[in-house]
Amino acid sequence: MYPCGRCRAVAVGPDGRCAACGAVGLPPAPAPAYPYPYLAGPVAAPAGGIDLRRGVRIALTVLLVLNILLLLLMVAAAGNERAALDAMLSDGLTDATARKADSADNAASVLSLLHILAFLASGVLWVVWFRRARLNAEVFAPGTHRFGSGWAVGSWFTPVVNLWFPKQMANDIYRASSPAGPQAAPKGLLNSWWVLWITANVLSWMGSTMEAVASARVKTATKGGHYSLDDWRSDAESLKSALAVQGLSTLLLAVAALLALLVVRQLSRMQEQRAALGPQFAPPFAPQSAPPMAMGAPAWPGMPPAPAPYGAPAHPPVPPVPLGPPQNPFGNGPAGC
Repeated sequence: MYPCGRCRAVAVGPDGRCAACGAVGLPPAPAPAYPYPYLAGPVAAPAGGIDLRRGVRIALTVLLVLNILLLLLMVAAAGNERAALDAMLSDGLTDATARKADSADNAASVLSLLHILAFLASGVLWVVWFRRARLNAEVFAPGTHRFGSGWAVGSWFTPVVNLWFPKQMANDIYRASSPAGPQAAPKGLLNSWWVLWITANVLSWMGSTMEAVASARVKTATKGGHYSLDDWRSDAESLKSALAVQGLSTLLLAVAALLALLVVRQLSRMQEQRAALGPQFAPPFAPQSAPPMAMGAPAWPGMPPAPAPYGAPAHPPVPPVPLGPPQNPFGNGPAGC
């Protein structure tokens, strides 16, 4: 039994129609050799066709694993800083508690620097991989994306819009790369990663702001020479709260990095499976100034018929079957009567 001709679902009824959209199942078109060029359409395909090389993906996976390890170590370092502050609050400001606090701060600073370097390296590879996935998705479904391929890089670095533009692009890439059709694109993992990524960054900003305010208050009071013990305890508690928020954000970042790794694996596997199916779908093409037209009808005299939209089978139309002898245009009976 052939899959649905519109949504590519395998489960079609005994009459050959899909239970979800009612389309008739059609035999799949033969897959040509790869890389196959995109035929004709309003959007040009990448010059090299589909790029399924694994070098960038493997390097990105290694860096994401490194980021996860560093983030977990940073969570432990934040715990050590909180423990040093507790010791200072309970035992007072002594040489031993001061050395413990300095050691915890130095360890946290070193880990933070290493994480910044690893994060920058993985960020470069991430935008390279994401743009490649976007170009592959353009071959799978030309003209169906809301943003151009340039936004695959620029959306991550543009303030404000980087809160939702990359996610919308990822949704389009998932729909175009789904082997079972755009309606069956799995996005649970993608949505979970994006929610954790945004939440962790918001909490990190809050923790950094709280720590900066408490540290500035301590420095100001120390220079003024009227720093009481009660004020110092209050500021120490504020620093502990800031470290708690930062530790939570760092832990969420580690989980988000793990989900990002799974997203890379899932989307790469989807594109490999989608590429193995071949160009089964024809690209959409209709002038924006012209009214909607039926599939296969020409836009104007002399133009070739418009191809089927993404998700519809690119099969030639079936000619109508005559129901009887041709009619005589000058009478009521058949021709020749």
